[in-house]
Amino acid sequence: MALGPRLDLRQSQSLVMTPQLQQAIKLLALSNLEVEAFIAEEIEKNPLLDGGGEAAEREPGDTPDEGHDDDGFSADGFGGDDEEWDGPTADRLIEAGDAAADAPLDADYDAETFHHDSAADSARGPEGPGLDGVGSGGGSEERPDLDEYATATLSLHDHLTAQAGELLSGHEMAIAARIIDLIDEAGYFEGQTLEIAQLLDVPLFHVERILSVIQTLDPSGVGARTLAECIAIQAREADRYDPAMAKLIDNLDLLARGAIPQLRRLCGVDEEDMADMIRELRDYDPKPGLRFGGEPAAPVTPDIFVHRTANGWAVELNNATLPRLIVNRSYYSELSSGPQDKGSKAWLSECLASANWLVKALDQRARTIVKVAREIVKQQEAFFLHGVEHLRPLTLKAVADAIGMHESTISRVTSNKYLMCERGLHELKYFFTSGVAAADGGDAVSAEAVKSQIAKLIAAEGDDILSDDKLVELLKEKGFDLARRTVAKYREAIGLGSSVQRRRQRAMKAA
Repeated sequence: MALGPRLDLRQSQSLVMTPQLQQAIKLLALSNLEVEAFIAEEIEKNPLLDGGGEAAEREPGDTPDEGHDDDGFSADGFGGDDEEWDGPTADRLIEAGDAAADAPLDADYDAETFHHDSAADSARGPEGPGLDGVGSGGGSEERPDLDEYATATLSLHDHLTAQAGELLSGHEMAIAARIIDLIDEAGYFEGQTLEIAQLLDVPLFHVERILSVIQTLDPSGVGARTLAECIAIQAREADRYDPAMAKLIDNLDLLARGAIPQLRRLCGVDEEDMADMIRELRDYDPKPGLRFGGEPAAPVTPDIFVHRTANGWAVELNNATLPRLIVNRSYYSELSSGPQDKGSKAWLSECLASANWLVKALDQRARTIVKVAREIVKQQEAFFLHGVEHLRPLTLKAVADAIGMHESTISRVTSNKYLMCERGLHELKYFFTSGVAAADGGDAVSAEAVKSQIAKLIAAEGDDILSDDKLVELLKEKGFDLARRTVAKYREAIGLGSSVQRRRQRAMKAA
């Protein structure tokens, strides 16, 4: 074998994560609201992208595709090959695609197969035809911003600072401000008075005195360091902090365990007085700060609507949360016809390729989501007809195999997305549950169906508290073959205590 330098040609294949491929993968996992934020960023970077408003001119020959009425945005039942879209799947889009040559896909958003749940869902505004592209959104007219109607909520810290300002001033107010800063959203003081005294170089008793002033502010119980102190402050304000109530508050752990006889002996009261004290205790607020401030909880917005029609099930995207995106071809023509150097021409071509790719990727994302949702509805039709007890075991692989996509694609599509139907609002992941063997050897049932049965049995147990062993027997009679530890796991998953805990709670309510 000769030793020496030489040239060889070798052929190999490798998967390259191009920016377009990364973008397509990222879009699949985003919810509609996250897509809206992503598009806003892209519009800032690309002058050829337009989020709506004035109609952009189409290229000659660009006309809406009339055949898009049934291309994934609406499912009028199952079983007909005519209803399936025969274009490239999301996997194929990720694998290939000439972004510069890909023209935006058009859809007739005013077709009767679309469910317009609001005026914003229509692609045609009152002034004329809509723009070509994907998503939704109204025309150029301004619509009222619902956020403007939201009432500003006063925060707990602002509420306390305003009250403290009426009682304190100077260095005392500085101490109070530091204490208020260390009060959490539930109203509890999380700091240390000694640390505050050292930080502000003031005597410890000054800090303790200011804290006691803070504890007299509204809401009652604010500024407490423990639950017992919080309840004690409220009992003092209600003029009910007598020695018996003090003993009860000091032994809240016994109350939590349901040790009522032991509490009666400690407090030195009879059964009637103990029952009155417990009822009074229930009226106190263990987290007084939660009634103030904090960010309002953001409502979950559905990404997909499912409803029954005369021909089957209709599955569609929530167009109200999908922004409309177009490629401004008239602006591109204007820029490309002017004088350009080599760098400007390359940059403009890159912007056009990126814009075309994004529009097509968004359109394919919409088709893929609806295609996956249609298969979920098909697999879980019994749930949509009869409720959670008829939810079937389902895996990502089963859906992937049924629609010819990769399992990872299904995982991304079902992440952070919610489906609204007659049975309520559910995350797409909700429909993928493990199976539980049937006692009679029949088809397996969903874990969610078992949880529903456990909740029903416990809700109807009455005075005869059901143990986990008894639940196993009753579930077996209903056709569910489960071990005791499995029943306990499901019971805890739905937030229900053990038979001992439920018995104690029943005793406390009866006290």
